[in-house]
Formats: sequence, C-alpha cells, structure tokens
Amino acid sequence: MSFALKRYTAPDFSKEVFQNAPDAQLLPAPKNGVAPSGYHAMSIYPEYFKIKGKWLLAEESRMDCVAVYENGRIEVREFRVLKAGDQVVCGRTENAEEGIFMHTDGFAEERAKKDAFLFRQGRSRETAFSRDYDEIYELLRHEREHGHIVWVLGPAFTFDSDARKAFASLVDGGYVHALMAGNALATHDLEGAYLHTALGQNIYTQENMPNGHYHHLDTINRVRYHGSIADFIKNEHIDNGIIYACEKNHVPYVLAGSIRDDGPLPPVYANVYEAQDAMRDQVRKATTVICMATMLHTIATGNMTPSYRVMPDGSIRQIYFYYVDISEFAVNKLSDRGSLAAHGIVTNVQDFIVNISKGLGLWK
Repeated sequence: MSFALKRYTAPDFSKEVFQNAPDAQLLPAPKNGVAPSGYHAMSIYPEYFKIKGKWLLAEESRMDCVAVYENGRIEVREFRVLKAGDQVVCGRTENAEEGIFMHTDGFAEERAKKDAFLFRQGRSRETAFSRDYDEIYELLRHEREHGHIVWVLGPAFTFDSDARKAFASLVDGGYVHALMAGNALATHDLEGAYLHTALGQNIYTQENMPNGHYHHLDTINRVRYHGSIADFIKNEHIDNGIIYACEKNHVPYVLAGSIRDDGPLPPVYANVYEAQDAMRDQVRKATTVICMATMLHTIATGNMTPSYRVMPDGSIRQIYFYYVDISEFAVNKLSDRGSLAAHGIVTNVQDFIVNISKGLGLWK
C-alpha cells in the first residue's frame, strides 16, 4: 500500500459570493477574558475571514475559541487569554454573508452511493479493523519523516509488560514525537521499571505482590526524593519502559494533573490551564494524533485539534486523529467530531500497540 496525503482544495475566492461579501465585523474585547457580544466561535475546519477586502485563513485553529485580528493575521485564542481591546471577529453565519467562511470540504473524497438500509455502519466490536491497521502502518512511516506524531495515553496501557515494551519500541524507532498523559501513566510505568509491578500486580503474571498497594506510592516518593524523573532514572538505574524511552530519546511529554492524583510526580502540571497550554503547544505541531484508553484526555486533545495544519511551506494538509478504546461508547462519542480525519478503533489498547509495533517491524 502506498500512502499519500489527501489534496487540499482552497475555496475559489474569485466567485461572486466571496467578491461581494462584506468585511468581517471586528469589535474590541470589553475586558480581559471576555469576548464582545456576537463573537464568532471557531470549529475544527479551515475558516477564512474577510479583512480589508482580503480573505485570511486562521492558521492555528481550535474549536470553541475566538478569532482575533492582530498584525495582519487571524489569531485563535481561548476566552481566558483575551485582552481588553483585542479585535474579535463577530458573526454567527459561516457562508460568507458576514465575511466569515467555514470550508468543510477542503479534503473532500469521493464516496460511493449508499443504500437506504445498510449493516454495520458504526464502529463496534464486530467491525473489521484490518484496513485501519494497514493505513496506520503507512501513515506512521510517512509521518516519522514528514510529520509530528502525538500520542495520548491512559494508564491502562502500563499494566502489561508487552504493551510497555511495544510503545517503547515506537519511541526508539522515531514514531513518537510527543506524549501526553496524566500522573497515573507515568507513575505506573515507572513503577513497572522500578518494582516490576503496576498498582502492585506483576506486569507480566498479574500476580498481586505483598504490600503491592504501596508500590505506586513508593515509586512516586522515590522520584520526588531524587527531584526529577531524569535523576530517578539515572540514580535508580532504570533501563526500560515508556518514560525511560522518552527521556532517552529526548521526546517531550506533558503530564496533566487531576484532582485524584497521588503525589504527584514532579513534572505533573497542577494548574489545569498551564497543562492545557502545554498540551496545546504540542497539538500546534501535530499532524497525527493517536489517543488510547483515556476518554477525558482525548476529549481535551480533540477539542484543541483542528482538522488541518498549515505547514512551514504554506501548504495545507490533513490532521489524522485516531481513538482506540475497548468501549464502543467512548470510541463512537469521540469519533463524532464531524471530521474526515477522525477514526475510532474498538479493541484492547495493549493488543493494539503490540500489533502496531509488529506491523512496523519493531517487535523483537
């Protein structure tokens, strides 16, 4: 199978509907953190705004944010970072009549005619995912050299020795450019490397160890004693696991804290908005996002991931977004983003990542 990105087709701004459209309305933000009445909320699609007679693309978009005209560009900002006086685009229509155009079919692909009655149109345990795997193998090979692959992981991922080994092989192989997770993912992965358990269970046999319920706390405490994960890895002679592979290969990881966290580990963001900013810094570069077994982190990532990316050479390409979970509800909820780039896979994430590692020829 040969992989090729879908071609992006920009709107034809020579058409009368665009030529006759008025400039978008700009109103100042009345105070810090507050948008003017009638503000325009962004989507995951490419959106263009007519300013001083010229249609401008919002190059770094995020849904549920606002468009601000500044220094000749359209900047997309969260409400919380608006400053009084920011020139905010206002308008609630998106077909050019208010100088705002949402381009939903820039990556349009031919679709076969559908019958009125069809079986198995959703994503379920009965869906065949063989083609999805083949597409992911080719996509990852392309993205390793030409893109930015961001992975979002839930802690269930670390409860299996093969899954930890498989993901570490992806990091070593250059298929991971950034990792986003919570305190638990890093804690249980480091616990696996330090004490060979996850939540007190042997990561291979699943046997409960004596006083195993202390193991994750002992791991956190020891990391905090050393002051950083890097120093913990060095001083405790850690030589395996997901976080170890990220540190060894200088792959950035963002650990977003939650109200239930133990410890937490030193690099965990305690402030939710600092965590959001750190996550968005990685999403801004992402061309492929793969999320596994973490519905809340995936929703957060999905909300800040548009369906397109403006590349350094000015070209516009699709962002690929996958969510893998054993729960059909979670997969279908998160696949319903209105984007051609969103795909759900219903399977055990440990099996999924081992299959990916084998399919890429990394499993040894």
